[in-house]
Amino acid sequence: MVHWGFIGCGAVTEKKSGPAFSKVTGSDVVAVMRRDGEKAKDYARRHGIGKWYDNADDLIHDPQVNAVYVATPPGSHVEYAVAAMKAGKPVYVEKPMAASYEECLQINRLSEETGVPCFVAYYRRTLPYFLRVKQLIDEGLLGDISTVQIRFAIPPYEEDYNGKNLPWRVKKEIAGAGYFYDLASHQLDLLDYLFGEITDVCGFTHNVAGLYDVEDSVTAAFRFKSGVAGSGSWSFVAPVNTRTDLIDISGTKGRLTCATFDFSPILLETAAGVQEFHEKNPENIQYYLVESIVNYLNGHGNIPVSTGISAARTNWVMDKILGR
Repeated sequence: MVHWGFIGCGAVTEKKSGPAFSKVTGSDVVAVMRRDGEKAKDYARRHGIGKWYDNADDLIHDPQVNAVYVATPPGSHVEYAVAAMKAGKPVYVEKPMAASYEECLQINRLSEETGVPCFVAYYRRTLPYFLRVKQLIDEGLLGDISTVQIRFAIPPYEEDYNGKNLPWRVKKEIAGAGYFYDLASHQLDLLDYLFGEITDVCGFTHNVAGLYDVEDSVTAAFRFKSGVAGSGSWSFVAPVNTRTDLIDISGTKGRLTCATFDFSPILLETAAGVQEFHEKNPENIQYYLVESIVNYLNGHGNIPVSTGISAARTNWVMDKILGR
């Protein structure tokens, strides 16, 4: 039985991830931690969890906790993941894995030295929507892949205009970078899953609107180990009421388009015509990945598809794009 302790119990744990840990067979949540003890207590009460802490070390060394979910902003991932692994407890870390590629390497080195596994919350690798995309590619319906393009643009969030109290996702010391680090990480990890490792990459960044200090516009070109080439553009200062969320995959026999966040229908265009594919997500979107991790930790099932090794590659790509 995997008895989880949560370090961090903010918005992502309310529905996306948290309930899955209790729904999966062979798993439960026994303790949560948040620096604001009252908020930790409230979360534990609302979710029927027996213990709460306002200190991470207390949770990590709780003898009832045998696995740790690190659900804090990226800037503290390395600290908490390392502490948990040193205590012999497997970790499941929110994405991106850490605030830099170097911090990812630090986590992975300790995992290798101790034999304590690390998994990362790139749950799109397990969703039926993206498994369908992978199936269509792997079946050869697109032929030989020629290009892959990411196009993503959203307008600023309302809180981006509050310079005195900006959201943590645009504070480099907390998030690692800006919204690019938070959102593009999903897209780049997904491409790693679909096409393998990216080995060559370059990028350009710009702060167009000046709402915060980090980048708000990014472009990149990259090439996979297989030789397939790709590109991406990201804008977090698009005009109001406009949004682009598109991955465009072209091959010698067809073209496939899908979305990363909107889950609009998958479109497959070939000589036979246009086909649409609709897939349903689980109620708690991280469920399938959590389930695979729990099964593995309980001694049955394969190694989960999102590990510290695969996740670190995404940080490497993002850092190269950001010129680090």
